Amino acid sequence: MSESLHYLLMTDHLMVQKSLITSVKDTGLTSGQPKVLDYLKNHDGAVQKDIAINCHIEPASLTTILNGMENKGYITRNICTQNRKYLNVHLTKLGWKYVERLEKEFAKIENLALKTFTDTEKEQLIFLLEKLYDNLSEIRKEGTTK
Repeated sequence: MSESLHYLLMTDHLMVQKSLITSVKDTGLTSGQPKVLDYLKNHDGAVQKDIAINCHIEPASLTTILNGMENKGYITRNICTQNRKYLNVHLTKLGWKYVERLEKEFAKIENLALKTFTDTEKEQLIFLLEKLYDNLSEIRKEGTTK
């Protein structure tokens, strides 16, 4: 392998992100918004803290992203009835429209990225990436790379 793993992971991620942002340029979505929309499609009504954790975004950065999304009409935020110090984040009709668009664009990008892979290779890649994620999650929990 001529490149390091960290370099390949970083560049692959950036290439997917740039392809996605380019493909949805007409929507006005910014680089941090697609992953939040993608998370909310399965967790509509989530509190900001959970969104930040699961999208791997710092809370202050998430607030900025959500402010932009709320201003554009993609989401609404309401005070949580169980705990008034939290805000529940809900997708609007426009937000759901962009979720559907993102799903189509992600599928196109994934199909192009994996076009030379066999089904077995695709399954192996997903398995290995999930395993890598689990290992990295442990590092994050421990707060160190000992």
